[in-house]
Amino acid sequence: MSVLDIVNIGDPFLRIPARDLREEDIPTPIIQGFIDDLIETMRHARGAGLAATQVRSPHRICAIEVADNPRYPYKPPIPLTILINPTIEALTEERFDNYEGCLSVPNLRGVVPRAVGIRLRALDRAGAPIDREVWGLSAGTYQHECDHLDGTLFVDRVIDTKSLCTWSTFEQYHRSAFVDRVEALTSRFGS
Repeated sequence: MSVLDIVNIGDPFLRIPARDLREEDIPTPIIQGFIDDLIETMRHARGAGLAATQVRSPHRICAIEVADNPRYPYKPPIPLTILINPTIEALTEERFDNYEGCLSVPNLRGVVPRAVGIRLRALDRAGAPIDREVWGLSAGTYQHECDHLDGTLFVDRVIDTKSLCTWSTFEQYHRSAFVDRVEALTSRFGS
């Protein structure tokens, strides 16, 4: 396995929508090796997720995992999940304000409105179908990663640019109120 380079905002590759992967390509050593590298890179960077476009791959693949992440201690756990060709459908008009950051946008956070509930459809790394509902804060994580595959960054979805801040100012001025909101959301949905 290898740790891949993560590209930063301004790199044109982040703005190119990813291509669907053919089902027959999923089990190939090249794709399975890439998925291993994507996971290794996400874990090395301490991300909650990582999309293929963030490491200059054109494939519609992302990895998500939240397990005792020091960057996001308030996030509910998400077991390692590989999504191939994911699509997301909002299940409600209700939104929540999610303070987001991104490995491709270092040292910046901002408030993004996210659907409280989504229906997620994808293939896993074995090519088996995934069809599930995701609610609460975890729904925001899936939306963030799938946005990358459409060439969208969280900064594109920030409505009030006054919410933009560095990690240290988030910790100092905004984290406490955000965690209170997150805990209320998590108590409603368990995730």
